[in-house]
Amino acid sequence: MNPRLLSQSIKARAAQLGFGPVGIADAGKSRHMDLYRGWIERGAHGEMEYLARPDAVARRADLQLTLEGARSVVVVADQYSQEDPPGVPDDPSRAVIARYARGDDYHEVMKRRLEELLTWIQDDVREPVAGRVYIDTGPILERELASRAGLGWFGKNTMLIDPKRGSYFFVGVLLLDLEIEPDEPFTEDRCGTCTACLDACPTGALLGRDEDGAPVIEATRCISYLTIEHRGPIPRELRALMGNRVYGCDICQEVCPWNERFAEPSDELAYRATEGLDGPTLVDLAERLLGLTEKGFLREFAGSPMTRARRKGLLRNVCVALGNWGAEEAVPTLVSALSDPARLVRGHAAWALGRVGSPVALDALSSRLADESDGFVLEEIGLAVGRRAPSA
Repeated sequence: MNPRLLSQSIKARAAQLGFGPVGIADAGKSRHMDLYRGWIERGAHGEMEYLARPDAVARRADLQLTLEGARSVVVVADQYSQEDPPGVPDDPSRAVIARYARGDDYHEVMKRRLEELLTWIQDDVREPVAGRVYIDTGPILERELASRAGLGWFGKNTMLIDPKRGSYFFVGVLLLDLEIEPDEPFTEDRCGTCTACLDACPTGALLGRDEDGAPVIEATRCISYLTIEHRGPIPRELRALMGNRVYGCDICQEVCPWNERFAEPSDELAYRATEGLDGPTLVDLAERLLGLTEKGFLREFAGSPMTRARRKGLLRNVCVALGNWGAEEAVPTLVSALSDPARLVRGHAAWALGRVGSPVALDALSSRLADESDGFVLEEIGLAVGRRAPSA
């Protein structure tokens, strides 16, 4: 089939399947690997060791290592924006979950449709076609491919921004061994002098652009990283900066002028918030998690992106948010968390009780000292009691 006609027909079919913008990129080697390797060498990826594995780095550099004979890449965008419920995120007693994680797992939603697109292409071309589908699950630089496919530019918040839709969209790719006419890459930087995302980031994770114009992020300070990818204790100096964000963070997108002007709620029902994840109270969410084992958590949250944080990670985050709220109403729940089987939860509950600092909270911390044996938790209790103890 003519490469241009093939491009047109694939885009039309992708639109019928519900995807938003669709672009075609060539399957040439990545142009961003020097920047990527430098980011890894600085350790800016934190605990995300899968990003630094030599085999994964090599595959990001060369798509032929993922699909031998790859010639083209179909890049699709799937919008997920939705409105915050009333009072969120400004009410510190409510849990804020990133928009993308309130509904079903986007990986499965997009994978089914991209595999359907691949089958349609194979039937339409009527000759053997090799293809591979990826939705943020393999060693591929999806956002670079999206920019090469003309879908947008890298904002200073590191997100891909579409000038007509903003940045609330997932990116999926379909590698093909077909020759398809590529689209013109998006080469403009339309952020200009705007620094809204840099100014709004509570933890200072966004560092502007480097000398090559690439956006720079210190992942280990990003709230999304801290609440999802980071497995250990949240650094103490960052806890108070996290507010009530318990899974992911949309702040740098919320303040972006392109989203303020152009982002529209998604029509995809699968991305709508499921019951209990649309701004629940911190106490309700904590009590729900405290009543679950790890296996029970995986069952109850099956199909949700939030399983990535695991029960103890999510409960850790909620304890931090309860401490940032600092209300006496949080104390009974935090006292329960102080006896949780997971040391990670107990330690952050101790920190949160210290933030509340009421007599009841301090008494609970002191009482726990007799039963606690874990060094990390004992340190957190000691710091909490010492920080809040009344002077003699």
